[in-house]
Amino acid sequence: MTFDRKKIGIVCPYGWDTPGGVQAHVADLASYLISQGHSVSVLAPVTHDENLPEYLVSAGKPIAIPYNGAVARILFGPIAFARVRQWISQGDFDLIHLHEPAIPSISLLACFAAEGPMVGTFHASAKRQKAIFAIGPILEPVIEKLTARIAVSEAARETLTEHLETDAVVVPNGIYARRLATGKVDPRWGGNTIGFIGRFQEPRKGLSILVESLPLIIKQNPDIRVLVAGPGDSEEFIKEVPLNLHHRFEFLGRITEEEKADFLHSIGVYVAPNTGGESFGIILAEALAAGAAVVASDIPAFDALLGHGAYGTLFVSESASSLAEAVNKVLGDDALRNRLRTDGKAYAQSFDWDVVAERIYDVYEMAMVGLGKVVLSSDNRGWNKFLGK
Repeated sequence: MTFDRKKIGIVCPYGWDTPGGVQAHVADLASYLISQGHSVSVLAPVTHDENLPEYLVSAGKPIAIPYNGAVARILFGPIAFARVRQWISQGDFDLIHLHEPAIPSISLLACFAAEGPMVGTFHASAKRQKAIFAIGPILEPVIEKLTARIAVSEAARETLTEHLETDAVVVPNGIYARRLATGKVDPRWGGNTIGFIGRFQEPRKGLSILVESLPLIIKQNPDIRVLVAGPGDSEEFIKEVPLNLHHRFEFLGRITEEEKADFLHSIGVYVAPNTGGESFGIILAEALAAGAAVVASDIPAFDALLGHGAYGTLFVSESASSLAEAVNKVLGDDALRNRLRTDGKAYAQSFDWDVVAERIYDVYEMAMVGLGKVVLSSDNRGWNKFLGK
């Protein structure tokens, strides 16, 4: 990738300390742009200031609010607005890239505060929400300030169109596909195993549906084990699991990127039983890249990512019996499993950062045409209107 070196500001709306797809995307994008010679500053809410990457600037401590079937840790208000303005005024940016600028967050504040080349990326896929609908008339003129808009999937683009009656170019989330493809078989995780990575206590992640499906899976796979990686209280979760299934579960906690590649390469099948609230599914793309055979619920984002079943086996969302049937089918058919592994691994290269970052930078270049640097807006009427002044 060859292009002029730029000063790029990126705003992440969610708490940097909390694992999540948006945070991972921003971190990977920032690292990739820096590796290509660009100067990058990321503004994000931060709870703990220790061991932060050099490119990260703390906007302050976030607060937790329910959003899109989960708990979002965001930052908003007059103090945060002042910090955003300071970051913009000191940044001398050629462009700023705002993630999820349509929710009350520092991304929206940056959209209020800045003038000049601005790109917004929309990640969320959700049914029409009363909160967004209520503030839609205020958001629309702010979102119109964006020079370009990106949606990470068709589902995210449709959500944007429905909520704010505007459109976006679709550019998927990026992954380090080549790195993941180097995973090695780890005997601890091999054999007849089901793998899962994520915040397993969040209901929308669907792990309870996998629990419900296990008796039907065990009938055909009596030695099945479930390996769960990711943050959460395993002791609390296991209380909701029937006692006779406790020994089937192994909770690994958070794993490193190197361990993730080995984990995904080693397991018998990767299961994504999510019930909704997903617009892309980074972990599915990563599983494919590492050579895992994937079984996923047929929510729109997963259906699209898996090529409508070409690169993974889909089951009816929230149906334990359909999930069990899909898992048994994949584990019981070596030819099918090997085809899914091979085809999925090749397909996942299209999500590699070398490909995705170039597409994002194409949007950057389009957004910067004919415009100067990012500057502070002299018009705060939108922000004052938002505050009811």
